[in-house]
Parts: sequence; structure tokens; C-alpha cells
Amino acid sequence: MPLPKINTPTYELVVPSTGKKVRYRPFLVREEKILIMALESEDMNQITNAIVEILTACILTKGLKIVELATFDIEYIFLNVRAKSVGEVIDVNVTCPDDGTTQIQTEINIDDIKVQKDKKHTNLIKLDDKLSMKMQYPSIKQFVENNFEVQNTTNVDQSLGMITACIEQVYSEDESWTATDFSGDELKDFVEQMNTKQFKNIENFFTTMPKLSHKVTVKNPKTKVESDVVLEGLASFFS
Repeated sequence: MPLPKINTPTYELVVPSTGKKVRYRPFLVREEKILIMALESEDMNQITNAIVEILTACILTKGLKIVELATFDIEYIFLNVRAKSVGEVIDVNVTCPDDGTTQIQTEINIDDIKVQKDKKHTNLIKLDDKLSMKMQYPSIKQFVENNFEVQNTTNVDQSLGMITACIEQVYSEDESWTATDFSGDELKDFVEQMNTKQFKNIENFFTTMPKLSHKVTVKNPKTKVESDVVLEGLASFFS
């Protein structure tokens, strides 16, 4: 007689960028093993492929393509899928801001962590009186780089690489140029021609874009000072 099948619970969440509901299940042991082995390799491509493979298996709703989701969507989904494997509440180490050194552990309910959206955020950037640019959100590659400490380039190169990867279109009143028609070097040259104000407008796109965020109140046991701490990005919730 074969061993019985273990029932796996299923849950629902809303994809932040689309507002659509999807069904998912927690990680299984074999999927945790795939992730751990990929992380130990420290190879970005292997980690990226593992994340895509695992999330694709865990998302039960058909038609959702992980590789096409925005970074904040992937962070939100990964957080919920990972957290449901270990419980509804996670323990997070938070550094008290009043002294910058004391760490305390605080409990956070997964359901309280949301993707926060800035009302002033826009993906349309005006460069000058003639040219504008349409941006797209960072991809699964940036998700891996930001959350799993896989860094193979300098900060400057990484910043330029993210910007060029997120350019969707450059356009004027009469013409438009699609980023996929140009090489990475050509897009990099285009960005490097910008003045400081134009570059800051692009940086503002990343600064204000939706992000996984949650505010906690902590009390320093040494100084008795109470402070609000905002945790942002998936990595903050697995510290």
C-alpha cells in the first residue's frame, strides 16, 4: 500500500499592479531545497531560474507569467508564498533608530504587509520640450539582485544597468523609439547624455514606484525611546 498524499492548503492574494486575484500554495520541502541550492551557488542566473520555477509551481492560477511581473509584485507574492510555509506571523530584527545599534525582535502579521503606492508616481518622464520617456518596472533580474545580495558590478554600473533595462520607449510629438530596437550600449549612451535634472527625474521614478512597505513601532530597551521604523523591500522581512 502506497503512502498517503499530504494535502497542501491554498490561499488567495491580489496582484498589486493588476488588482487580479490569484490562487497559490506554500513552498514544499523540495522547492525550499531548490532555492537553498541556488542561493549557495551565488550564481544570479541559477537563482533567477529557481525563483521563477518555484513561483510558477506555487501559483495555481493559470496565465500569470512571473517573468513579466513588476519587482514589487514578485516581492509581494514571494513574501506571501514563503511566509505561508512557516506561519502567518514572522519575526523580524529591527534596529532602533535612536542609537542605530540596538536590535530588537518584533512580530509582524503577513496580512498587514502591503505594497504602498505613491500618488505622485508616474512612469512618464519629460526630458525636455520635445522628448519624453516611458518607463517599465524592474524585472525578476533586479528582484534577485536587490534581495539576494548577488552583486557582480559597481553601484554606478548597476544603476545605469537598471535604468537602461527599464526604458520602454522614447518619444516626441512626431516620432517614437522602442527600447527593444536598441542595444544596451546604445541605451547607456543615451542616458549618459542627460543632464543632472533629467537624470534625477528618472531616479524619482524608482524612488516613488510602488514598494513592499510596513511601519512598526519599536521601543529601545536601553534608552526607553519609542520610534517608528518603516521596513521596505522583501529583504527587510527576512532579517
